[in-house]
Amino acid sequence: MSTADDTPQPEASEAPGAETRQAPTISIDDSEIMAGYANFCRVSSTPEEMILDLGLNPNPYGAANTKIKVNQRIIMNHYTAKRLLGALNAAVQRHESAFGVLETDVRKRVKEPAQK
Repeated sequence: MSTADDTPQPEASEAPGAETRQAPTISIDDSEIMAGYANFCRVSSTPEEMILDLGLNPNPYGAANTKIKVNQRIIMNHYTAKRLLGALNAAVQRHESAFGVLETDVRKRVKEPAQK
């Protein structure tokens, strides 16, 4: 006996009660973004938050008594910080596989000029 029920029925390949899950769509509005540059980062935290202070070091070669002006502070919870850590790690690994290992010790990157 057939019924006139308009309730959608699961496909034969789906288990009863199975739901189709789709990833949420995220759209980003960057129309009012303010871009900045930082070659200095200080990380601190509280039990609730991770704090990133970003700034520009005018003398990245390690001159004594350098004053660094911090102009951006990013505060996030530790869950977001861990996701950021993973995303940054993946991005650096992709970069290094394409362009070579990044040396983080600036003293090892500086080349002395050849003397004549």
